[in-house]
Amino acid sequence: MSSFPLQIVTPGGRAFDGAAEKLFCRTIVGDVAILARHCDYLTAVGMGEARVTLEDGSVRRAACIGGMLSVSGGKVRLMANTFEWAEDIDVARAEAAEADSKRQLEQTDLTPRDRELATARLRRAQVRQSVAARR
Repeated sequence: MSSFPLQIVTPGGRAFDGAAEKLFCRTIVGDVAILARHCDYLTAVGMGEARVTLEDGSVRRAACIGGMLSVSGGKVRLMANTFEWAEDIDVARAEAAEADSKRQLEQTDLTPRDRELATARLRRAQVRQSVAARR
């Protein structure tokens, strides 16, 4: 399989810069797989698991939340709000965040905005736990 240059960046810095054979991630309209020679493409990134297949065939998994994905001239750039490799995810922290979010969602006096924010925190915690469980 052919490879392509892939950069993954976050507000905190560069998470990956190298060659990849495949990038799989969740966009706001569904899952997408990027291979070498993909047409130019630009989309917003959703919330879910990202998988990078390296040149040696190994696959690295990550929690990827928000941002933009661009393919231009054969180069792929994933600019994610949050990108955590599976091995770097603090499972205890994700479990605590899930429990806190569930407790908050049980409250009956939440504003619609507070409910929306708590639901998003719950989903992020669940994505992190799911990715970490598949290491």
